[in-house]
Amino acid sequence: MDESSKPGLEREFKRLERRLDELVGVVAQLKEENKALRQRQDTLSAERATLMLARTRALSDLQHACAPAHRAMLEQAIADLDQRLKALEI
Repeated sequence: MDESSKPGLEREFKRLERRLDELVGVVAQLKEENKALRQRQDTLSAERATLMLARTRALSDLQHACAPAHRAMLEQAIADLDQRLKALEI
């Protein structure tokens, strides 16, 4: 290698080194975002499971309810749960 090509190689090496540092930073940021998204997904999954369980119980209670006021309350509760479940799908 002759002396005239050393400055060009050093500049290219420095450029690649800076780019590598940038990419390492991007990877770290993406890892943090991924962690946050996974936590949010876990929270939403747990909330959905809770709402599904409440809906199942309300439906079961509705099948056994005799009083019109009680039935109306359960029907409204089921409708509210359905709305909350639908909102989680977005």
